[in-house]
Amino acid sequence: MIKENQKHFNRLQVLIDAFVIIVSYVAAWVIKFQIISNDDGALSTGTYMLALPITAVVYLGLYYLFNLYTPKRVQGRRLELWNIVKANTVGIALFLGVLYLIKMMHFSREMLFIFYVINISLETAARNLIRYFLRSMRRKGYNLKHIVLVGYSRAAEEYIDRILDNPQWGYKIRGILDDHIEAGTEYRGIKVLGRIDNLMVILPENRLDEIAITLGLSEYDRLEEIVGLCEKSGVHTKFIPDYNRIIPTKPYTEDILGLPVINIRHVPLTNTFYAAIKRLMDIVGAICAIILFSPVMLFSVIMIKLTSPGPLIFKQERVGLHNHTFMMYKFRSMEVQAPDKEKTKWTVKDDPRVTNFGKFMRKTSIDELPQLFNVLKGEMSLVGPRPERPFFVEKFKEEIPRYMIKHQVRPGLTGWAQVNGYRGNTSIRKRIEYDLYYIENWTLGLDIKILFLTVFKGFINKNAY
Repeated sequence: MIKENQKHFNRLQVLIDAFVIIVSYVAAWVIKFQIISNDDGALSTGTYMLALPITAVVYLGLYYLFNLYTPKRVQGRRLELWNIVKANTVGIALFLGVLYLIKMMHFSREMLFIFYVINISLETAARNLIRYFLRSMRRKGYNLKHIVLVGYSRAAEEYIDRILDNPQWGYKIRGILDDHIEAGTEYRGIKVLGRIDNLMVILPENRLDEIAITLGLSEYDRLEEIVGLCEKSGVHTKFIPDYNRIIPTKPYTEDILGLPVINIRHVPLTNTFYAAIKRLMDIVGAICAIILFSPVMLFSVIMIKLTSPGPLIFKQERVGLHNHTFMMYKFRSMEVQAPDKEKTKWTVKDDPRVTNFGKFMRKTSIDELPQLFNVLKGEMSLVGPRPERPFFVEKFKEEIPRYMIKHQVRPGLTGWAQVNGYRGNTSIRKRIEYDLYYIENWTLGLDIKILFLTVFKGFINKNAY
């Protein structure tokens, strides 16, 4: 039933997309030649309209290639928008490439840019309206996918939690099959229906759309048997692994000559291209920031010199990328102290070692500005997990699971944990959670967002002592 509905919906979506492309193209032509220019330009209207059907077909093909016709029950709007932008960008690039090859230099590039903007806007609006309509219908109990779970485990409970908390996804869980839990046992209203062997009896009666295998880790020796049983049903089957505590964040798979390999952790910045883009942003950003904040740094240098004896810059050993240590720079905000004490002692509230001007620098994060030179040297990044001292790294790696993963990327001057309030005297565990999220979900857009948030709410540190 759902499969048939999806086919019809996809066909309708293609028609809607074709209509949006046509409307966007015609609107772009009208804006360019009837509103802006008031003439048809060097080419006739017929020439422009002749390109329209070819454009529509090519764009629909690009939408298919960029996964815009896959089911979107649990897909986010931002991912769909990003796919729309990518498809349209490739489409315009192809259009310009063809114009160059056939030497049609008079075809209006301005009109194409207007089409690009209008088409992305209308396509996004149309799909969001459809998404809103479908989710509204699913909340009311229409267009549901009926599922049975095979195996009672933590994964089963977590899956049920997410399904029940998001009725707009349109999933209806019929029950659970398990060989070790008594029939009639309930979790949030979802009952254990019986043994796994009952699947072949339940299937014809329930008209299921999906089977979700949610076996516990201790039952993975039966996985091949269960998969075989599920596939005999002909119903779409998916596997929800019960390894959340072993691999707590998203893994990714690769194919080695037909052998699937699961990589436990996905780190986008291991990609050379992404790493190069981030490094380029670091260099340009650090140079601009040094120029912008040079008056603040000059003022700080003068005040440090006037208020306390000792060096202007405080250098401290920190652990960075791939566990390599480096000397991190800060404006000195404390009285000069013995190195052995400084290495192993936190700064506490009303710490007598902090100078009067040092308190101001710490509260406003001015003391961190010399780290821009660490960024230029390649020891740090503008954005990343904050680096820690070797003594505390050795301590935390034994106490906090996955702590050392933060060293798979360059440490940062600011980070996702910091802009979410985890700075100074706050939970190390929560900081690591935010650091791991950043490491596994890095995008250039996320870096820009963090820098933006740092400017507006990250400089003042209420937890700095």
